[in-house]
Amino acid sequence: MSQVSNAIATRDNGPAAQIEVYRDEYAALVPSHVNADQWIRLAVGAIRGNADLTQAAQNDVGVFLRELKIAARLGLEPGTEQFYLVPRKKGGRKLIQGIVGYQGIVELIYRAGAVSTVIVEAVRERDTFRYVPGRDDRPVHEIDWFGADRGPLVGVYAYAVMKDRAVSKVVVLNHRRVMEIRAKSDSKNSEYSPWNTNEESMWLKSAVRQLAKWVPTSAEYMREQLRAQAEVAGELAAPSTAGAPAMPQPSVLDNADPADDAEPVEGELVD
Repeated sequence: MSQVSNAIATRDNGPAAQIEVYRDEYAALVPSHVNADQWIRLAVGAIRGNADLTQAAQNDVGVFLRELKIAARLGLEPGTEQFYLVPRKKGGRKLIQGIVGYQGIVELIYRAGAVSTVIVEAVRERDTFRYVPGRDDRPVHEIDWFGADRGPLVGVYAYAVMKDRAVSKVVVLNHRRVMEIRAKSDSKNSEYSPWNTNEESMWLKSAVRQLAKWVPTSAEYMREQLRAQAEVAGELAAPSTAGAPAMPQPSVLDNADPADDAEPVEGELVD
């Protein structure tokens, strides 16, 4: 076999080619609002455009494809700030790890349909920040965009404006709290960790991850829809099924949160 043929064979057996092999399976996993072809192109582009990622994926293609499966079920874009793909040392080898980013969590919040705006901002030393819980419904954050350097990160906050114009709980995290969250990351010392390559985004994620406990997320919304549908079905069926065994109702496990399949992700507190 020629060197060219060998190169083609190697390429066709690589991680990017494996995505194409399982194209139909991934297309079936992504939510209906996601363009499956575009999602596939993003996944292929992310792995082909980074030699470190390619090598890590080749070390265990099965792990790589599993991490992409999580992204697909969540409907998040792999290789972006919605869903990071990073090499991580495990068992003496570099493997691919998928990490839900702050933009991914924001996307899931919007997708639930109850929120009109999500605000998540980092506060730096020279910014002006005022917020008194119980008095203010939201923080006042003033930034001198054209002045001197804003200084180091000192805090982060997040809140949502609901579609009925109500303001959600305001999450405010100071430097100490963010460092506590960072300390729980298994790969915080890795050169590839977003804590080291994109620190501000991880501060933002720390806040919006806490916010997600106080506003509807996509999975929560779908579970509520199933519950409501089950109740309505039960009410409609009641007059004609008196004395008969109760009709089985959908379980929330039928539409479980795809993230339940994932290991804890970077920057998250495990409850």
